[in-house]
Parts: sequence; structure tokens; C-alpha cells
Amino acid sequence: MENKLSFEEAISQLEHLVSKLEQGDVPLEEAISYFKEGMELSKLCDEKLKNVQEQMAVILGEDGELEP
Repeated sequence: MENKLSFEEAISQLEHLVSKLEQGDVPLEEAISYFKEGMELSKLCDEKLKNVQEQMAVILGEDGELEP
């Protein structure tokens, strides 16, 4: 999975894949491929969110206040 995708781009692609799968008319092999790609996108989004949480922790400091 391309790690250069922004969080928003990855979420958009994930939503598109989910929409295709929800239609229910996707051949099994294609559905498995979409599922695999969706899991990779989900992992990428999770990593990006964890990174932002870490950045926020540094910015706010241990006491939850904005660091100067």
C-alpha cells in the first residue's frame, strides 16, 4: 500500500471499496482482493492516527497543557 496517501485519500479509497462490497454483486475473487486492499488501507489509516496521537501528546505535554 502506498504510504504517501494522505489520511483523507486512504479513507476515501476505503469507503469506495466498502461501497463496492456492499453492492453484493462483486465476484468472489475480486471481493477478496478488495477486502485485502481495504485491510491495508485500514492499517495505513490506523498508523496515521497513532502518529497524530503521538504528536498531540508531545505538543500537549504530560499534563495535557499546551507546551510553549
